Amino acid sequence: MRAALLALALLAAPAVAEEIGEVDTAFKLLGSNHKIVVEAFDDPDVPGVTCFLSRAKTGGISGSLGLAEDTSDASIACRQTGPVTIPEDLEEGEQVFRQRTSLLFKALQVVRFHDEARNTLVYLSYSDKLIDGSPKNAISAVVVRPWGGPASE
Repeated sequence: MRAALLALALLAAPAVAEEIGEVDTAFKLLGSNHKIVVEAFDDPDVPGVTCFLSRAKTGGISGSLGLAEDTSDASIACRQTGPVTIPEDLEEGEQVFRQRTSLLFKALQVVRFHDEARNTLVYLSYSDKLIDGSPKNAISAVVVRPWGGPASE
């Protein structure tokens, strides 16, 4: 019973990102340097779509201990990476990715919308905070096209 509940919880959870790389942006004498991290995640409900995020990561002692609050600076680019079948029960504005960017109350999120008229998936990344969120955001669109055969060669 517990295993079934755990499996159900994992299926409902947003995607987990895989780190692709990072670059240092500022040297810190103590602790890790400030960085920009590049991560990738696959849409958990739409196979064949991968999103790439770049985001700021605070260094120093507090960043190394996981106590620092990362800035709301992030960028997103999503691409069709395989055949795509859009589920009929796709929820508009559904959260497909969430990552904590401070010890408490702040997170980077990605939500998905389906523009049926243009056969396009739209991904919006933004940062939210319990009291004061940020208007900084980024958007990426994936036009769903046939995959394989003569059309993709």
